[in-house]
Amino acid sequence: MSKGKQFLKSYGFLLSMLIAIIAGCVTGAVWPGATALEPLGTVFINLMFCVVVPMVFCSIASAIANMGSMKRAGKVMGTTIVTFLATAAIAALITYVLVRIFPLVNGNYQAVEGEVEEGIGVANMIINFFTKPDFVELWSRRAILPLIVAAVLFGFGVQMAGGKETRTAKLLSDVTKVIMNVVKIITYYAPIGFFGFFAYLVATYGPELIGDYSRTLIFYYVLCFAYMFIFFPIYARFGGGKGSAKVMFKHLFRPAAVSFGTCSSVATIPTNMEEAQETGISRDVSDIVLPMGATMHMDGSAMSAIVKVAFLFGIFGQNFGTGRAILAIIVAVFSSVAMSGIPGGGGTGELVLCTVFFPNQLAIAYPIAIALGNLVDPPATMVNAAGDYVVSYIVSRFVDGKDWLQKRLSGKKDEEAAEPAESAEE
Repeated sequence: MSKGKQFLKSYGFLLSMLIAIIAGCVTGAVWPGATALEPLGTVFINLMFCVVVPMVFCSIASAIANMGSMKRAGKVMGTTIVTFLATAAIAALITYVLVRIFPLVNGNYQAVEGEVEEGIGVANMIINFFTKPDFVELWSRRAILPLIVAAVLFGFGVQMAGGKETRTAKLLSDVTKVIMNVVKIITYYAPIGFFGFFAYLVATYGPELIGDYSRTLIFYYVLCFAYMFIFFPIYARFGGGKGSAKVMFKHLFRPAAVSFGTCSSVATIPTNMEEAQETGISRDVSDIVLPMGATMHMDGSAMSAIVKVAFLFGIFGQNFGTGRAILAIIVAVFSSVAMSGIPGGGGTGELVLCTVFFPNQLAIAYPIAIALGNLVDPPATMVNAAGDYVVSYIVSRFVDGKDWLQKRLSGKKDEEAAEPAESAEE
């Protein structure tokens, strides 16, 4: 195979997505009527959402059911959650230090008051985050976290019934493979969907990007890309050892582009799984880490929460001290964990932040937070979702050993060396 054909085979799909994104941005910038192209992007997002719900359940349940032991399943899940919390804390701390050094608001800000929905009770929030009153309600992208809880319980139930030797475990494995093939079929439409989505996005929000929020938006967009290019390699190097950062960047573009374009961590799960499989990450690790990450890995959301609160504190002339910063991180992660897989987040995180910190200015603070949330959603989701793939390196280190990536790479080299030999014999 010539180098040109090999290049197109390896990067042709990525180039088509990049061209579609650029073309969509240009179209949206020069043609205000490009908002009419939104259905092209919505079709792609809806297709992904329809396939991702059964995929999340089957992949997690299958991963746990087919593991050699319940001990390994527990180790993967425990390591995953601890890693999520650690990286989110690092991201939030970095953001807090930077907003103290570079104030986001220098002058007065005029906001339009609006009606605000009633506050969310803590007890009801916990109940709705982890459970649903009816089995049917689990099968919705708006109930991803309860669905994950159900999948984990189901997987351990299969383990107790005999594990990977049971027919149920084999069925879950087969269904997961079929769904992944369906995802590959859907991705052929991705460039068209990306073109329509970005044309709509730029045509809708373009004027606002150069308005009153421009300073904060520029700060946050630069912060997200800097975090991705500085800290992701550090995480990958820690998780995969020497040469892992290079491997990580080779596979990072697709999940970063899909998450940035769809503003949905859930819609990025199939892409993350494909890249993890090509990297050589153990299937049982990726099948647990990536779906869980779509609702629990909140680096970008933690960063955006700090930015929103800092912006509002500047508007209302309040001090964003360390105690408030810690509280903001806790509230942001807790309130947005079940909404992270939904484009735009539904405003739940913004509402909770405002009710905690600005109860007397709620009607003013909430519209500002909502506007900021919508405008920073693409890079926030990019850090959240693309980071899921990177976190799988760290989990693999603690589950499969420090040299897991080197073993995978040497195995691939052996396979490639064996192929020419087999061809020569034929």
